Amino acid sequence: MSERWARFVLSTYRWVGAAAFPIVGAYVAFRASKGKEERGRHGERYGNASVARPSGPLIWVHAASVGETSAVTPLVEAIIDTGIHVVLTTGTVTSAKMVQERLGDRVIHQYVPLDLKPAVDRFLTHWQPDLAVICESEIWPMTILELGTRRVPQVLVNGRLSDRSFASWHRRASIAEALFENLAHVVAQSEVDGERFRALGARPVTVSGNLKVDTAVPPVNNAELASLQRMIGTRKIWAAISTHQGEEAVVAQVHHMLKARHRDLLTIIVPRHPDRAAQIAAEIEKLGMKVALRSRGDQIEPDTDIYLGDTIGDMGLYLRLTEIAFVGRSLTAQGGQNPLEPAMLKSAILSGRNVQNFRDSYQRLIKNGGAKLVRDKDMLAGAVNYLFNNPAERQIMIDAGLKTVEDMRGSLTRTMTALEPFIQPLVLQARLSNREGGWK
Repeated sequence: MSERWARFVLSTYRWVGAAAFPIVGAYVAFRASKGKEERGRHGERYGNASVARPSGPLIWVHAASVGETSAVTPLVEAIIDTGIHVVLTTGTVTSAKMVQERLGDRVIHQYVPLDLKPAVDRFLTHWQPDLAVICESEIWPMTILELGTRRVPQVLVNGRLSDRSFASWHRRASIAEALFENLAHVVAQSEVDGERFRALGARPVTVSGNLKVDTAVPPVNNAELASLQRMIGTRKIWAAISTHQGEEAVVAQVHHMLKARHRDLLTIIVPRHPDRAAQIAAEIEKLGMKVALRSRGDQIEPDTDIYLGDTIGDMGLYLRLTEIAFVGRSLTAQGGQNPLEPAMLKSAILSGRNVQNFRDSYQRLIKNGGAKLVRDKDMLAGAVNYLFNNPAERQIMIDAGLKTVEDMRGSLTRTMTALEPFIQPLVLQARLSNREGGWK
C-alpha cells in the first residue's frame, strides 16, 4: 500500500467516523454501557465532560482497564508531584473504582470517549490537553489523528505489541506508519516491542521495561486476611488466578487428582471475569465438589474444595493465602496474564505455555528459576504436587521471583526521563501562570 493510499484510507476513516456517528456511536455506547460504565456518566463516552477544566497546563493520561491503570498509577503520581493537572481516562467501572481508591481527588477521572470524531472533538475541545500519554497498546486511529491535527504531543508509554497485533499492523504497514508518525515518542516495555514499533514507523522509540514492576504490591485488608487464614487453618492451599473460559474446569480436575494425595487440599480460583462465577461454580459442583463464593460471604468449611475469588480488587488477599500460584489465560486461552504480582507476593509461579503477551517477564522469571511452564493438566498437577512435597524447592522459586522483580525495577524512572522534555516546559508554564495570577 502506498503512502498516498494510506493517507486516503485514514482521511476516509475520519469522514466516515463523523457520518456514521449517530448509528455506530449509539451501538458502541450501548455495548460499552453493559457493565463498563456508571449510570449518569454515559455522556462521557460521547466526549461530554462531567466536570470543569481546571486552569493551567493539563496532561491527559489514558489507561484502558485495571491492569493498565495499576501500571500507570505511579507515573500519574509522579506527574501530579510536578504540579501539573491530570485528567485520567479509563474504559471500565472497575478501573474507575481503582482510580478513586488509589488517586482520589488528586486526578480528574473521565470515561474515555468513543473513537469517533464528534466524541473525540468534544473531549479535546473541553480539556485542551497540553500532552497526551497513552498506556500500553491503546491505538485508537481517530484519537491519534485528532491529537495530531491539534498538534498535541502524544507519547505511548509501557508500549507493547502482541504477536497478533504486530502481524495485523504489519499487513497494513503504510497505515501504521501514517498513524505512528503522530506519536512524539514511544516508550516500549521490551526490546522486542521496541523493534516492532520501529518496524511500523514509530520514531523515536526507547525501552523502559515494564511499569507494572514499579507498582506497589496489591493491598490487603488485614482483618479479612486473618479471618480467612483462621478458616483455612493448616490445610494445603494453592491458587489459580486470572483464569479464563475452560481453565477453571482444568483446575477443578487438578484439585481432584491432587486430593488423593493431599486430603486436606483447598484450591482457590480467581477468574479474570468474576461475572462468570455462577457458571463456574455450577460446572465445578457438577463434578461433585463443594464450592464457596467470596461474593456471597460463604465460609471456608473443612469439606470446602474450591474457594471462588469472584470479587474485584482482592488479588492481594488471595495471593497472600498461598505460596503456589498458577497464572491463567495460558492453557485454554492465549496471551497469558501478568505474573509479576504473584512474584511480588512470594508465590512460586506456574503457567501454561501461551504467554506471548508477557513474554519478557516470563523469560526473565524462567531464566532465574522463579516460574515454570506446564503443558496440560497432568503436568500442572505434577508441578503443584512437587511444590507441596518440596518446600525447599518452593522457597527457591519464591526467592528467584522476588529477585527477578527487583532486577526489573527502574521503568518508572526511565519513563519519566523520556517524558521530561514534554513535561518540563509545562512545569515552567504552570509556575509562570501562578506567578502572574491565572491561565489563559
